[in-house]
Amino acid sequence: MEQREHRSSFLVYFILRLLVIAVMVLQIFNRNYENVFLCILTLLLLIIPSFVQVTMKVELPTTLEIIILIFIFAAEILGEISEFYLVYPFWDMILHTINGFLAAAIGFSMVDLLNRSEKLVFQLSPLFTAIVAFCFSMTIGVIWEFFEFGMDHILGYDMQKDTVIHTIKSVMLNSEGRNVPAEIGDITSVVIHGKDLGLGGYLDIGLIDTMKDLMVNFIGAAIFSVIGYIYVKNRGKGSLVKRFIPSKKKENRDFLKMIQTETKNHEEQEK
Repeated sequence: MEQREHRSSFLVYFILRLLVIAVMVLQIFNRNYENVFLCILTLLLLIIPSFVQVTMKVELPTTLEIIILIFIFAAEILGEISEFYLVYPFWDMILHTINGFLAAAIGFSMVDLLNRSEKLVFQLSPLFTAIVAFCFSMTIGVIWEFFEFGMDHILGYDMQKDTVIHTIKSVMLNSEGRNVPAEIGDITSVVIHGKDLGLGGYLDIGLIDTMKDLMVNFIGAAIFSVIGYIYVKNRGKGSLVKRFIPSKKKENRDFLKMIQTETKNHEEQEK
């Protein structure tokens, strides 16, 4: 039944799954077992949209489901294994923007579904619902940055990519020890242990990358919050907005009735 309702998203899922399996086989031949683990993780993550719909009875619009599937593939396979994060500097910013959008969708749907529940005696206004979705998305973004920081400092990864800068302003450089930042400008080289690193400037240790990630997360969250606000304000109007708003899954009575009819006819034929 799920395949009939979401044929296009199932096709995207099937194609991406085949691509991930092909990449995994290639990584096994190359004996790159860390990437094999990433492929296995990607296969598990690709199941999540369908799992949520079946177990939690939440209907994900086809457009939103396809975006989630492509996002997972772009982050894990293209970003990590194919090194798109290094080849295309804007790749990380695009994914963080989409992440802000998707996280806001999740936060918004949770509040919206609670608003429609008959068990609750209160309802949030459209504006407050949008604010909650925005705050939820930003919280997820901050938690992810905590995760990147932890992976870098505990396991020695470099998830918070560094940035080459040419100016430093810091109170630590103030020769008088005052709380006034001193500036070192026109930095064109950094020498460590007598060796020029050839960076053309000073190496920032992830702060700028983190702030850029949170800024684009902000943009994605703000865009969806506006979309969600319009959706709640004009309930049932606008086909474009409905493509991004999860809803409570309705029981497909017509489909169940058809199954029951076919079963009954089959039993009568056997008699």
